Amino acid sequence: MASRLHRRTLLRSALAAPAAAAFGTACGGGTDDAVTFFFQARPAEARARLRIVEAFAARHPGIRIRTIMSGPDPMQQMLTYCAGGRCPDVLMAWELLYAGLAERGVLLDLRIMLDREPEYAKHIRAESYSTLYDTFGYRGGQYALPEQWSGVFLYYNRKLFAEAGIRPPGSWGAAWTYDEFLAAARATTRRDNDGRVRHWGFADGWVPYYSAACFGMNNGATWFDPAVRHVNLGDPRFAAGMQFYADLAVRHGVAPSVADRQAMAAPDLFARGRAAMLLGGHWLYSEFARRDDLDFDVTVLPVGPHGGPAAATDVGCTGLAIAADSPHRETAWEFVKFATGPEGQALIAESGLFVPVLRSAMGSAGFAAAHRRIGNLAVFTEGPEHSRPLAVTPVWGKVDALLARHCNRVLRGAASADSLGAVAPDIDMLLGARP
Repeated sequence: MASRLHRRTLLRSALAAPAAAAFGTACGGGTDDAVTFFFQARPAEARARLRIVEAFAARHPGIRIRTIMSGPDPMQQMLTYCAGGRCPDVLMAWELLYAGLAERGVLLDLRIMLDREPEYAKHIRAESYSTLYDTFGYRGGQYALPEQWSGVFLYYNRKLFAEAGIRPPGSWGAAWTYDEFLAAARATTRRDNDGRVRHWGFADGWVPYYSAACFGMNNGATWFDPAVRHVNLGDPRFAAGMQFYADLAVRHGVAPSVADRQAMAAPDLFARGRAAMLLGGHWLYSEFARRDDLDFDVTVLPVGPHGGPAAATDVGCTGLAIAADSPHRETAWEFVKFATGPEGQALIAESGLFVPVLRSAMGSAGFAAAHRRIGNLAVFTEGPEHSRPLAVTPVWGKVDALLARHCNRVLRGAASADSLGAVAPDIDMLLGARP
């Protein structure tokens, strides 16, 4: 499972482990009365989180926070901690993983805390995007509060687009079509005289079969229907969207093939000006913003003939949860409220490393200032409203394994997307069963 999880769930695990030593005991030493905070992040992201910890400590000098950085497999690490009776008080929660912890009784149902503070609960609900807040609702409980949005969209190279005479759409509500997107990818794919590609029109910086599913969602069909625990792989509209994505490489040659992707990572292609468009999330922004030689902006995903007019993306977010058996439940709750509330979200907005999940922070001057290089900020600020739900299930690992096995055959050109309907009943069976 861990080897296939995208950035939102593992945040570049290869870089996370070295950072653990540097940040493992920040703001609290090793005292037993400290609130322990478990999270995973790259070094720069860890520093941004420490700003929140430090701001909280200044506001609550009587509460100490001790941070614990995750290694490459946070799910296994959390289970190991909790099985040994050392579960951290506050845990980072991933939208595709938290249900497994909730099912095992590891996480506290935060309705216990919210019900005691109805005014706060009402305020935070009103400030939140329902798409993100509801993602952490499982079997009637609320097991985390969202802390950052990380849905996917498109980065594009302004110079390459200008040379090709292309002007991309500026908002989710007025997206471009599959045909317009393909024309742009063709116009920006450059080949040498021997046919070798010098610049790709499109590259994918996420998990390819998840990305293909986003194209399916933009052709008029949801990926999952959580209400009835059903996957729509057999919907002809969804299959056509996934096939369109696969054909970008297999048929049209405007995107790297599976073999081509082994030579260079897609974000590196884009950063070096060798890809005109890149599908990814905000987690790549700071990396690109550091490059003075890269003139880029962001735009939305295209919609198919059965979708639109607005484009959609996936619900991507992380949240903060509290361990059910935490001996520091009250102080942990104060920290979670701070980090996911207006003050913590303002710091997240100013950092430029995350997209906040409260409307006030999203529309703040600090968030705009942290993204001066972006002309189309609405792709970020409107993204949560255009996010579509994923499956919240404790058996996501098994679901993901089936998706990987069958979808990757389509992406290699070994099968058509229509064949995916045959695996849908197996996934539905998993979604409807307890682990």
